[in-house]
Amino acid sequence: KECAEAFEVLSEPDKRQRYDKFGHEGLRGAGMHDFSGMNAGDIFSMFEDLFGDMGFGGFGGRGGASAGPRARRGYDLETVIDISLLEAASGVTREIDFTRQDICETCGGTGAKPGTQPETCATCGGQGKVAMRQGFFQMVRTCPDCNGTGKIIKERCPDCGGTGRRTKKRKLEIQVPAGILDGQVIRVNGEGEPGTMGGPRGDLHVVVRVRSHDLFHRDGDNLVLEMPVSFSQASLGGKVEVPTLVKRAELTIPRGTQHGQVFRLRDEGMPSLRNGRKGDLLVRVLIEIPKKLTKKQEELLRDFASTEDIEVMPESKGFFDKIKDYLSGDKSEESR
Repeated sequence: KECAEAFEVLSEPDKRQRYDKFGHEGLRGAGMHDFSGMNAGDIFSMFEDLFGDMGFGGFGGRGGASAGPRARRGYDLETVIDISLLEAASGVTREIDFTRQDICETCGGTGAKPGTQPETCATCGGQGKVAMRQGFFQMVRTCPDCNGTGKIIKERCPDCGGTGRRTKKRKLEIQVPAGILDGQVIRVNGEGEPGTMGGPRGDLHVVVRVRSHDLFHRDGDNLVLEMPVSFSQASLGGKVEVPTLVKRAELTIPRGTQHGQVFRLRDEGMPSLRNGRKGDLLVRVLIEIPKKLTKKQEELLRDFASTEDIEVMPESKGFFDKIKDYLSGDKSEESR
C-alpha cells in the first residue's frame, strides 16, 4: 500500500511538488486515493504496465507472454568502394558485388521441408516466450525449444537446413554523388538481410573511400596545390602554368612573393554535396633554392649579396689552389 501511494505521488507532478515542499501532510485533501480498502491484487494491477515495460511478465501469473513473437527488421550490411578524386568531383556510377542472406526459395523461408509446415511449439504454446514465477513476479524469457519463433520444424528443408535463409551473391549499381567526402556513407534502403516474422529488410551501407591524389589534397570543398617556383620568379614576378583537376590554368606571381604564400583560383575546387557550388583551388607557393650554381650564377648572387650588406660564406678554393697556397707558405687557412 505504501508503494502504491508513493507511485501515485511520483506519477503526478503537482502532488510530487506538494510532497517535496510540505511532506506527507501536504497531500491531505490533494485528491489522494484511499488504499486502505484495496487488496494486494488491486494494488499490483497498478504496476502491470510499469513492470511489463521493464521486462517482467507481471504479478502472480498476470500478463506476460501473451503478446507472442514479434516481427523484427533484418540486419544492415556494409561494404566499401574506392573512387578517385576526379570521380568524387564529377560523380560516378559503380557496380558493387556483395553477399547477403536471402529467403530460401525451396521452402519460402519457413525452414520446413517442401510439403510440410512448422508446428506450434508445445513448450510456449506458440508465444516464443516462457514464464518463470518467483513469488509475486513472473520473469519472461525466450523459449529454449523454438528460440522465440513459436514454431518447431519437424522435417527441415534440405537446401537451407531449417534456417529459412541461404547465402547469395548480389550485384547492384550505386550512384555516387558529386562532391562526396572520404568516409561518407551511402544508404541503400531494403538491400540488407530479410527480417523475421514478416519484418522488413535491413539496409545496405556503402562506405566511400576517396583515394589520395598525387598533386592535390582536399580541404572541405577547396583543393590545395603546392606549387614550386624559382627564386627569380618569386623575386621578379612572372607567369606560371598551374594544373587544376580537369585542365590547365595560368597564375600570375607578383614581385616579392614569399615562401608559403597562397593564391586562390576561383571555382576550381570540388563541388559542394549540398548545393553543387564549387570551391576554390588554393595554390601554395614553395620557393625552390637551387642546389648547384654555375660560376656566373654564383658571381651574380655574390654581387647581389654585397648590395644587401649581408655576410655570406666565402668562395671555396679548388684543390690545386690550396696546394699552391700551402707550398708558398700561406698557412693561415690551415691554422684556422
